Amino acid sequence: MNRSFLCIVSVLIFIGNSFAQKDKVINLPNKDKKKIHYGYYLGINKKGFKVSYELANSFVDVEEKYGFNIGLVLGYNISDNLNIRLEPGLSSNSKVLTFSNPTIPDTEKDRVREVPATYFRIPLLLQFRTDRLDNMRAFVIGGVSYDYNFSSNQKNSDDNFEGEFRMKSNNFMYEVGLGVDFYLPHFKFSPSIRGIFAMNNELVRDNNPSSPWTLPIDYYGTRGVFLNLTFE
Repeated sequence: MNRSFLCIVSVLIFIGNSFAQKDKVINLPNKDKKKIHYGYYLGINKKGFKVSYELANSFVDVEEKYGFNIGLVLGYNISDNLNIRLEPGLSSNSKVLTFSNPTIPDTEKDRVREVPATYFRIPLLLQFRTDRLDNMRAFVIGGVSYDYNFSSNQKNSDDNFEGEFRMKSNNFMYEVGLGVDFYLPHFKFSPSIRGIFAMNNELVRDNNPSSPWTLPIDYYGTRGVFLNLTFE
């Protein structure tokens, strides 16, 4: 897990706890008694790929970059400690792939591919929360999501021989994470950190079955860390 994400979460917890515990005033005492609740989130992510290989003479270096997340929250309180929620939104970032294969020409245009990706995500999640302690409560969260990749290039007839790296448009992910709810005077603030993992192979193979870019690869799947800040 990336250290920068952990540092940011620690600072947010410290700041939120300072607000939440000030004067021991109980903020929003009835906030979680409503069955249905709404909100929005924004955040940052850092995504890469898990890569596995069919052939031993190839390697793909994945340079991970930061991106952003933004979306809405629709939640239903099953009980005081259990919440089911939809979090539709957008997630965008890019990766740079550098291929190492003796049959690929040793030029940047042949070995390097920049892979932008903007996903429309529909996560369905379960959130398990501890009992409330003054103005805070911790939670763990997890579930699955459908992710549509607007930048996939899947229908593009050009492939790596023309410099185009292609991925599947329709994908499924699972995610797990943890966070803290802070009850502030006018809203609930919930930072969380999550791991995101692809369930399917996202790679679209080149038109030539012997392509040195895709033949050696068995699996490409997104892996990432999300830091989300939720406001309700």
